[in-house]
Amino acid sequence: MLPSQRALFDIPREVCFFNAATYSPLPIAVQEAGRAAVARKGQPWKLPADFQPQQYERARKAAAALIGADSVDVSLIPSVGYGVSTAGKVLTIPRGSRVLVLQDDHTSPVLEWMSRSEAGGFKVETVKQPDDGDWTSAVLTAIERPGAEPLALVSISSVHWSDGGALDMARIATAAKGKGSALLVDATHDVGVRHIDVKKLDPDFLIFPTYKWVLGPYGRAFMYVARRHQHGVPLEQTAPARKAVSAEDTVYFRDTAYQEGARRYDMGERDHFISMEMAAIGMEMMAGWGNEPIRARLAMLTDRLADGLANTGVQVMDRKLRAPHVLSLFFPKGMATDLPKRLAAENVYAAPRLGRLRISPHVYNDEQDVERFVEVFRKVAM
Repeated sequence: MLPSQRALFDIPREVCFFNAATYSPLPIAVQEAGRAAVARKGQPWKLPADFQPQQYERARKAAAALIGADSVDVSLIPSVGYGVSTAGKVLTIPRGSRVLVLQDDHTSPVLEWMSRSEAGGFKVETVKQPDDGDWTSAVLTAIERPGAEPLALVSISSVHWSDGGALDMARIATAAKGKGSALLVDATHDVGVRHIDVKKLDPDFLIFPTYKWVLGPYGRAFMYVARRHQHGVPLEQTAPARKAVSAEDTVYFRDTAYQEGARRYDMGERDHFISMEMAAIGMEMMAGWGNEPIRARLAMLTDRLADGLANTGVQVMDRKLRAPHVLSLFFPKGMATDLPKRLAAENVYAAPRLGRLRISPHVYNDEQDVERFVEVFRKVAM
């Protein structure tokens, strides 16, 4: 099990921050890289000619390492929504078919299909939140529903952002393929913690940002694209997406054919050499620690929290159904609207999400944080 990495972060001892699922603090090394990069932008004439390409490939390689991908299959994008919109341009959803989404899933894997469904003549079917918390069984039942329209796409998060329900993506992928369906995975709350191997899972698209679990900045995200979809038209038309469109050449539009691999889907204005390096460092740190040691630590913390909060009147999802790093508290009589503020007044931080209190520890949290949270919660919530 990974020991607490609190010393690598700028977190005062009196602060109990259990809100990584909203945004993680940046490690000190990532902050220092950002400050150094800002200074480079102050004197851009000092940048080597190959600096930016090296930054792109370092970040692409770091993202690929977290999901078991080859770097050529990963594109540089600014957000999950951008990636889903790219998938929407590449995929064909036949008229009369259906797209499966989760109830109250985050907007990115849902709204793209809702906005296209009427004109496209397909149906967006919502898998209702299961009373028992078993999202996997609910999705599998929806996939196999007798008499349903043909299934064109399953577009879902692999960990539900509000309740922390963990989906068994291997089983879902197998079932979806059995119906001839494509699979898009929003892995925002999964990459870096639970093990992901896209070569085994074989999704059509898998997308994640850096500002939550992989310790990076806002505005950086990465999209895995299966090779069967690497011949589509990108969301943006840019010079780097083409084989030879360069101001350095004597002929500007020398070869306008698209790049091979997922690079054709890179965002425009990708020269974010300030935040790109920050993203790479955070992802490299996560990969260095490894999924299993991280998962074991975070599962230990959420288990201790669940035990410590017993007999406080809250309910938590069964351990077998929840992600190891997210513990959502359900209040049968309703959560007091000012509870998060009362906790914050004691330097204890968790997020209100759809009537629940979502607690999300990361590698900087320790057993003392757990004890503090339980003590303060019992003080202000009971």
